[in-house]
Amino acid sequence: MRNDGAVNNSADRSRLYPRVTSFRFRRGTLTAGQQRNWDNLWPVLGRDLQTGAERIPEPQLDLDAHFGRTAPKVLEIGSGTGVSTAAMAAEEPDVDVLAVEVYKPGLAQLLGLIGRNGLTNVRLIRGDATVVLRELIPSSSLTGIRLFFPDPWPKKRHHKRRFVQTGTLELMADRLVPGGVLHIATDHADYAEWIAEKLATQNPDRPHVVQLTRESPILLERPTTKFEGRAEQEGRRVNEFVYTRPIPPASPSGGDPDGSPS
Repeated sequence: MRNDGAVNNSADRSRLYPRVTSFRFRRGTLTAGQQRNWDNLWPVLGRDLQTGAERIPEPQLDLDAHFGRTAPKVLEIGSGTGVSTAAMAAEEPDVDVLAVEVYKPGLAQLLGLIGRNGLTNVRLIRGDATVVLRELIPSSSLTGIRLFFPDPWPKKRHHKRRFVQTGTLELMADRLVPGGVLHIATDHADYAEWIAEKLATQNPDRPHVVQLTRESPILLERPTTKFEGRAEQEGRRVNEFVYTRPIPPASPSGGDPDGSPS
């Protein structure tokens, strides 16, 4: 049963540590092929979020109904052109991937990869990932969250716009199932230090993540994209953070962690 109080409490907590945004859809012209992908596949696989001050809250997703099956769910925040998304989805056909991105040509390119590779386990959302986490994703519903190469917002005055903040970390932890994995990768050294500091200063009495020391329930190996290859050529090291929501200890009676018998 969904605990609406817990979900709302987590959303309220995330607002105590807001991530300041100037959210808008990134513009981009679609090629003829991308437009065909969009026209043919977006109505089936994609969803646009409302924007603007007058928007109403999004209804919470029934993830199993959204994908048409019961399977582990992974949220990818900022799927870019979709190369990693499609490759990892192909490697894990038994895992459902919800890709969130604001750049329409990138989503259209991912739709093409989905169509050409016959992928059935990917769905797409165009909109702000914070809204997706806060409003659409139920608590304790994701086996994994991927955040690959988020915008580093390098200028100090823009650091408040970075996606990784105290509030968003707590929100992501809340949306993971116990044992679920948060996988972050960045090639920006200062952002890596920022992420490490935010991870090290989480409140252990709130939903949080710790370093993964057991086998991961999702694929961790990423394909090397052109973007990452360019970073390596320019001498920028890729830092990866693989964390997990702690699994509560079993009760002394040997039943479930909440005390109910097994």
